[in-house]
Amino acid sequence: MHYRAATGADAPAMAGLFAANHHDALSEEERSRHGFVQGALDVEALRAMAEGGGLLVADDVGEIAGLLGLVRAESVPGPPPPVRALLGARDSLLWHGRPLGAVRWLLYGPVVVAAAYRGRGIARGLFSAAREAASGRAEVMVAFIEMTNRVSWTVHVDGLGMTPLGEFDLDGRLYGVVGAACD
Repeated sequence: MHYRAATGADAPAMAGLFAANHHDALSEEERSRHGFVQGALDVEALRAMAEGGGLLVADDVGEIAGLLGLVRAESVPGPPPPVRALLGARDSLLWHGRPLGAVRWLLYGPVVVAAAYRGRGIARGLFSAAREAASGRAEVMVAFIEMTNRVSWTVHVDGLGMTPLGEFDLDGRLYGVVGAACD
């Protein structure tokens, strides 16, 4: 498996992967067993993110096995409501005793692994690649996870050791915020 920066040419495959794992495309059972992603990331949005250096992929000899976003939250164009809520909560979220607003940080996610590659360490590989890519650019990578997405929480907190920083509520939906050191 090769972990690398995504390119614009990867956008169609990434969009297919994202759509196949979107909350609305999955049954409740599939969401509870495998997790899900949310948001509106189509081919053009993913192409722009890739061309801006904001996506990493797991590449299995030309097949995209997974993707991970890693950007400055302030740079997200027309940020979706959860990103705006996270930005609004950054002074109440603490990283090593300091408000997140006083720390250099990058937004980590979404993370998606293709069904055929689950259980093969792809999420861990993407996480390691993200830490390496973020080193020197930020002190911490920060993700928000809708609390109904227990699979994502388990992977990131229990599996990868990300640290819970706090929570925020958005229209009755609770999100946990987690972080991991970039060094």
